[in-house]
Amino acid sequence: MNPQRRTLLAGLAASGAASLAPWARAQGYPEQTIRWVVPYPAGGGTDVIARTLSEAMRPGLGQAIVIDNRPGASTNIGADLVAKSKPDGYTIMSADNAVLAFNEFLFGKLPFSPEKDFSYVGAIGKFPMALVVHPDFPAKDFKAFLAYAKANPGKLNYASPGNGSPHHLAMEMFKNRTGTFITHIPYRGAAPAMADVMGGQVPCMFLDLASGLSIMQGNKVRVLAIGSAQRSKLLPSVPTLAEVGVPNTEVFAFQGVLGPAGLPAPVVAKLNAELNRAFTLPAVQKRFNDFGMEAMPGTPEQFAALSRAEAQRWGPIIKEQGIRLD
Repeated sequence: MNPQRRTLLAGLAASGAASLAPWARAQGYPEQTIRWVVPYPAGGGTDVIARTLSEAMRPGLGQAIVIDNRPGASTNIGADLVAKSKPDGYTIMSADNAVLAFNEFLFGKLPFSPEKDFSYVGAIGKFPMALVVHPDFPAKDFKAFLAYAKANPGKLNYASPGNGSPHHLAMEMFKNRTGTFITHIPYRGAAPAMADVMGGQVPCMFLDLASGLSIMQGNKVRVLAIGSAQRSKLLPSVPTLAEVGVPNTEVFAFQGVLGPAGLPAPVVAKLNAELNRAFTLPAVQKRFNDFGMEAMPGTPEQFAALSRAEAQRWGPIIKEQGIRLD
């Protein structure tokens, strides 16, 4: 054989072997500890869910999963770290509305693209948000609340865990759909916001079931309507926003698992399968039920489609209301 041809063929074979190497390694995945980045402090709802799922997924994966809390910059710090990680399946993250649907509109420029810089592994779940008021608020039902808000433009305040949170944007969508003017009072977290609504310092807010189910069921706030497509089994007497005359206002927080772009298909398939298996375990189901969270088993493609659809739904609201975080 011609020496030049032999050299060319050897080079092509080596190149092909090199390109197949990551896929070959992926077939034996995982072979070491997996890092699960949570872009929030330890002890919060996202952290608890991640730890619950990581323990449930450990036996099937055959490797430990270590939670790495990287809070800050409205989840952008953790997301940027993951986006720039090696796409080998050993760095994944919990992602919620912020990374998946909000931040590309809230910030002028992000260090990553939610559409191009991640591999979508699978959805975790969602929990709806409900409109709540202090028990002594003069409006005793949703119809009376809406009438009060329209009769007192700018005089009614609402609390949220902070600018750009799902709770904040839920009320902004509500205002957009109902033509009301309610003033935002941002707090540093859900706990102080809930405390001031329970205490009567701020009359109302949109509150997620994960944070507020116990005070809703304990009648420490009055629940006027819930932002889900159907009534919640945990609050069966509470009507949906559509039922009380505010259609197209489904408001919920949701989470899923991301990895850096370019994860090999076998890695994505393995992680997705173990995530879906975890949803069937009694311990996980109990945790989700305690949080008022609805598990969302499905494919990576379904998770990606949901995330992009939510971005398209929220983008116009954020732009119209002029909400920015930079």
